[in-house]
Parts: sequence; structure tokens; C-alpha cells
Amino acid sequence: MNEKTSHFLPAELADRITGEGTLTPGTLERLETARRIADTPMKVNSAFRSPEHNAELVRAGLAKDDSAHLTGHAVDIAVHNSSERYRFLAAFIAAGFTRIGIGDTFLHVDDDETKPQNVVWVY
Repeated sequence: MNEKTSHFLPAELADRITGEGTLTPGTLERLETARRIADTPMKVNSAFRSPEHNAELVRAGLAKDDSAHLTGHAVDIAVHNSSERYRFLAAFIAAGFTRIGIGDTFLHVDDDETKPQNVVWVY
């Protein structure tokens, strides 16, 4: 674990290609708070992304050019069923995330203040 979280390894939060980068301190604190509220392990699908990694996902139609992942303000968490999705969603809202994307198998949460706030979308 790292010094700011007891539930997430640095490699989980770093770019999947370069192994570098992490979430901003505020985003990491919110993620850790949500994990404590949910009282359930969370699997990180994606957190910080390098420009090169994000560009690959943009080309595949899986990300946007201005993704909050690029600045360490976003994380995608795997969900396995509707009960887990509800528990995690409630925890993310309680922890202060104001931007939430809901997919079939994951939740995207971010706290990027340069983007519209208090929004929820579906994939």
C-alpha cells in the first residue's frame, strides 16, 4: 500500500502501460473514504493514464481526449452485480464524487472540477 491509502496498491493507481503516475491526493482520499464506507474490496480497472495510454483508448472509442484519468482525477472500479453497483455508487456519492458514469461492469468516478458537476451518465 502507499502512505495515503490502506486499500490500494500504487500499481493499481498508476498507468497500466508506463507504471507511472497516481491519483491526486484529493481523489485518492475520496476513493479511500468510499472503500471504507462500502466495506467491500474494490478492483481498480483504470486510474491514472498517461497521454499515450489514453490516446490508445481514444482510438478504440473507449475514452475521451480530455479524460479526467489524464490528470489523476478519475478511477474506474469493477462491479459484478447490481447489489455491488448500488453499494459502491452510494459510497462514492457519500465520499464526495460528483461525476459518475455507470457501465454494466464498472463505475467511473471523478472529481475533476474543470468539468460539469453533479452529473451521472450511462455507457
